[in-house]
Amino acid sequence: MRRPWLAIAGAVLLTSTPCPTDLVAQAEGPFARIAIFHPRDGHTLEFEAGYMRHLAWHQQAKDTWVWYGWNVTFGERQRWFMYASFGHSAASLDSPVAPADDERDNVLNVAPHVEHWSNALYEYLPAISRGTGVPQPTARAELLTVDLNPGAGAAFESALGASQPAGQGERLWYRMVAGGSAPRYVRFRPRASLSAIVDERRDQGLPDAVSNVIARSTIEILTLRPAMSLGLDSPARK
Repeated sequence: MRRPWLAIAGAVLLTSTPCPTDLVAQAEGPFARIAIFHPRDGHTLEFEAGYMRHLAWHQQAKDTWVWYGWNVTFGERQRWFMYASFGHSAASLDSPVAPADDERDNVLNVAPHVEHWSNALYEYLPAISRGTGVPQPTARAELLTVDLNPGAGAAFESALGASQPAGQGERLWYRMVAGGSAPRYVRFRPRASLSAIVDERRDQGLPDAVSNVIARSTIEILTLRPAMSLGLDSPARK
């Protein structure tokens, strides 16, 4: 999408549905596109139908990226819709599918039903993460968003690198490159169920050493929407 409010450009459909290991293998680089929409009050069904029509357009256009779609289930943005695509090189970001036609389809099917939107570019940080940078398509995911005081990014990353939690699941950190207030970081913790997130709540916290550089942090729980995702396996509902 060329304009922020037409933020679905580049949504993807693979010609076949990959298994999770295929999703990991398709990573070409560290960059991710992450966007969130607030459907207009009373337009949720129209938004979802329009978004799926837009994804069908991408199918016809033979787009090649994999996209995730989630609803915010717990958090200040409850019922908002988030989409993302991971594991891209910088060069691949320059090759969206038919930009003018993509925008036209967005104007027709999606924009009329959206009240608020944001669209950002992030870079995966393997040194402070556990995983590949391409999340497994689990039924649930915990999303931590951290806004820092100006100039605190290097100290924040250093402190996280020196204090790694002992858990075994994916813990994926991304640094915002463009698209909002900076410095901003997000962390995904994909899990198979809500109970798995709750049981691992001790891993939610951040080291005490970073408390003085954080301006604001929020924790949300996302629910994967397989029908509003492209190229993903459909996990069990949990």
